[in-house]
Formats: sequence, C-alpha cells, structure tokens
Amino acid sequence: MLAAFHAMLDTFPIPIGLGQVTPESLRSALSNFLPKDATSAQKVRAIETALNSAAGVAIRETMARWIVDGIVPVSSLVPESYLKWRAPVRDAMVFVVTRLSPTRLAPKLLEQIDLPTDTPPEERLLRLIAKVPGLQKLGQVIARNQHLRPALRKALTRLENGIRDVSAAEIQGVLRGNLGGRVEKFAVKIAPGILSEASVSAVVRFRWKNPETGRRESGVFKVLKPHIPEYFAEDMDYLQGLAEYFAERQRTYGFSARMIPDTFRKVRRLLRYEVNFRREQRTLIEAAELYRSVRGVRIPRLIEPLCTPGVTALSEERGTKITNAVTRLSPARRRQVAEQLIETLVAVPLFAATPNAIFHGDPHAGNLLYDDRTGELSIIDWALRERLGRGERRHLTLLFLMVSLRDPVGATNEIIGLSRQKIKRDSPRARMVHAAAREFMRGISASKFPSAVDAMRLLERVALKGIRFPAPLIMLSKVMFTLEGILGDIVGSDAAIGFAIARRVAGNWMANRRAYRSPLDTKDWLTLQCSALLYTGRLAVGWEETMLNRLLRPKGKGTSPILVGAATDAG
Repeated sequence: MLAAFHAMLDTFPIPIGLGQVTPESLRSALSNFLPKDATSAQKVRAIETALNSAAGVAIRETMARWIVDGIVPVSSLVPESYLKWRAPVRDAMVFVVTRLSPTRLAPKLLEQIDLPTDTPPEERLLRLIAKVPGLQKLGQVIARNQHLRPALRKALTRLENGIRDVSAAEIQGVLRGNLGGRVEKFAVKIAPGILSEASVSAVVRFRWKNPETGRRESGVFKVLKPHIPEYFAEDMDYLQGLAEYFAERQRTYGFSARMIPDTFRKVRRLLRYEVNFRREQRTLIEAAELYRSVRGVRIPRLIEPLCTPGVTALSEERGTKITNAVTRLSPARRRQVAEQLIETLVAVPLFAATPNAIFHGDPHAGNLLYDDRTGELSIIDWALRERLGRGERRHLTLLFLMVSLRDPVGATNEIIGLSRQKIKRDSPRARMVHAAAREFMRGISASKFPSAVDAMRLLERVALKGIRFPAPLIMLSKVMFTLEGILGDIVGSDAAIGFAIARRVAGNWMANRRAYRSPLDTKDWLTLQCSALLYTGRLAVGWEETMLNRLLRPKGKGTSPILVGAATDAG
C-alpha cells in the first residue's frame, strides 16, 4: 500500500504557486492507494499509516502544498491590497498542516478528497480548521474585515456562532462527569441539545433549584469540549514552532524582526486563556462590577455552586446576535446601537475608576447579543480579557484625541509614552515615529473625521517599523479592528467611536465632577486645548493636499495589514 503512495508522489509533482492540483486529480491519484470498498474509518487509518511511515514527511509536504496552492489558495484568502502578507500566510498554513498529528490530519485529508469538486475554497477552509481552536479564533477575528471577498466573509462569520464539531451526547458526558453529585443535590435538569458552540466550548441550557430562593431557575452551562484537552498541547507546540520558524526567517518577509514571532507567541498565550475556565469565572465577577451602573448593559451572572474547572454555569442572557438584530431597525436606531456598542466596550473601560481596568478581548458579533425591544446589550464569553493600567489609558485617550485633531506631534508623544522601549524625544526612533505619524495624518482625507480605529492603525504602522507595545495594547488593537468590521455592518462607518468617547468624557464630568476620575490631568487638558487651537490650520492644509492628490494621481489601495493585524490582534 505504501509503495503505491510513494509511486503517486513520484508521478504527481505539485508546482508551488501554480494551483495545478485539484481535488479531482488527487482523488484519482489516491484511488490506487486507498483500500477498495473500504469504510471511511478504514481509509482514515490507511492515510494515518502513510503519514506515520518513513515517507510521512514527503507526504505531509505534498498534502500541505496541495491545500495552500490548490484547494484553498492563499490568493483567494488574502486580498490584493495586502499582497505582501500572502507569503507569510502561506508559509504559516503549510507549517501547521505539516505538523498536525496524523490522527487529526488524516480525517481532514480524506474529507477534502471526498468533498464535491465544485466546493468553494471558503467552505473547504472551514472544514480544514474544524477542531483547530487557534485557527478558528483567527477566523473569527478577520470575519468582519470589510476588505475580504464577500463569500469569504460570509463563510468566516459562521465561526461566530456556527461551529459544529461536537455532539450533544459528548457534552452531556462531560457535564455529568464534572458535576457529579451536584446534579442530584441541586435538581439539575440538562436540556438534550446544544444551544451554541465556540472554538473550545459548547453551551447547553439547564434548570436548577436555587437554595437561596427555593425556586427553580434557568441557566446555561459553558462546557469545555472533550477533544480540547487532547489537542491543547499540540496546538501549543505548533504555535511555539511558528514563532521560532518566523524568528529564523525574519529577514525573508521585510517586516520588523519581532513582529510575526511575537504574534504567534501572543496567540499561544491567548489560547491558554480560552481553556482556563476558573480565570473566566473570576473575570465575570469583576466585569459585573465594572458595568453595574451602566444602563442598558448586561453581564451574565455566575452561578458559583455549579461551576468547576471545566464547566461555567451562568444566567442565560436574552438577545440576538447584534449584526442580525439591527436589520429590523431604522438608520437612526442603528446609529444609536453603534454608539452604545463603542461606549460599552471602549469608553467604559477606558474611563473606569479602577487602577487596572479590564476590557473584553473577543467582541466578535456572536458574543454581543442585542434585545431590540429593551435596547439592552449583553456581553458574553469573557475568556479573553486584558487589563489596561491608568497610565496606559491616559496615553491611549490622548492618542485618540490627538489623531482626531490631526496633530502628528501630539500623537508622536503618546506613541512614545505607550511603547515598551525607552525612546528619547530627539532620538532617531522618535523622529521615525514622528515621520510615520505625519505621513499617516496626511493620508487621511480632509472630509473624513479621524477615529480611534485610525489611531490603532497608526500604532500598527509604527509597530511594523520595530516599535514594541505591551500585550494588552495589542489585544485592544484586535478589539478595535473587530469592532470596526461590526460597525461597518451596522452603520457603514466607524466614526461613532470618537464621538462616543468624547461624549463619555463630557457626560461623566458634567454629571459628577468630584467623583469622575478621568485618566487625564490638568496638564493634559491644557495640551489638548493648545492642539485644538491649531486644528483649523491643519485641516486646511489637509484639504489642500487632498485636492492636489486627487488631481495628480488616482486613489491608491489600502495599506493596513489587516490579516496579520488580525493575527497580531488575536494576540
């Protein structure tokens, strides 16, 4: 049998980048290799045996190139405007495929072969990343990217609440094994079906008797999927391997030496958070306190007696996935929802009174439920969260406002303040940051109101030049880019971010001047006033440059590296 597979490899070359391999041609080549009239399980075992053989490395490389150049070509995933990211994305995909264990890879290969030949690349991609949480998480992040092909965006949005890779019976088994005698003690009645699935967990409804009230109440269990503990170590290994792989080839792609390796190290760290249920349980308590006085916002209530390291019991929050809920609303109501979303997820933690405020690190549309009858927004799934200290929030607030005021000098000062490196104000690095800020400001149309997302794009551009930022800031970048896509689906613009932040500052200050704890001090307000006085002049210069550019050259393509921004953002 293996001899047949070796012969297939010898006669079936795969020219890299040409996309000449098709599922049909591979199916034909494999017909002499796989057992005749065999069951799917027998075929999987045959492929697994081949992957474990002496020729396993060659077979894996052949399969990997077939996937990234044939059935899921990188050119169909990475937009033309991000052309320079195609090489690292392709190399990362090949790396993962060649390092998945035979028990995980074999069924995926057979599934790809058995799919109809006209199956779209985006559907094949979803099948390929099933039960690979790190890749599913990345897909959730980039799903709302407005620059992706519509078919790919539609497919990736299914990762927000359409993952289906575990059975109800498996989840029931995990639940009963974790809860043990508590099922009888609290008269727990578990619903037979799965309510929803995420990359590492599944959610099921239940009813229980609350000893404090003496009444039966409803809730939901968030349950760690049974295959996650088995695959977790392997996912950690390949993410670490990706970091080392790109560190060794740092000069190949023309990016900052640390950027791509740091991306995968951060994704690895975040995946550890995803499976740490105890951490999320503590976060839910803290988040409930943060939003306790914020009207129109709900955080799931933790049901502590039914929680374990592998199960989190919560109140069930009513609502519809936010991008679906707004389809029934008027344009004016949509605008209100967009501003509510930004105030809740950005402004509230940014201006929190606590020294180290938490913020939700995974606000894809599936984690945001909106009730169009009550106007309430429920924020679920707090596995990913980070903290921002008071100093970091001060620099961020000033950066957002300086970008809104189109002030490159002010923006430069705040970027330097946010950096993990000690940068002297008159050093070559400081001049490089200033040049990048000045160039970025000039690139913003005079007819556009710069937003907080623009500020994060500026940080991303500076990061590409080698300036390093704290991990929580990278997480916030992910949050902002994810929200930008959701806002695009709600109102078609992200301009509400700047206004929501400004309104939050003014509203809190006017309502309670003594209790309100802005991260800004008196000197900061004076600096902002001075910058505001020069805003009209900067805007006039920008308007003249915009008109001149329109006359002299056609509109260029976007330059923000959203895909690796999303990988960075996943970390």
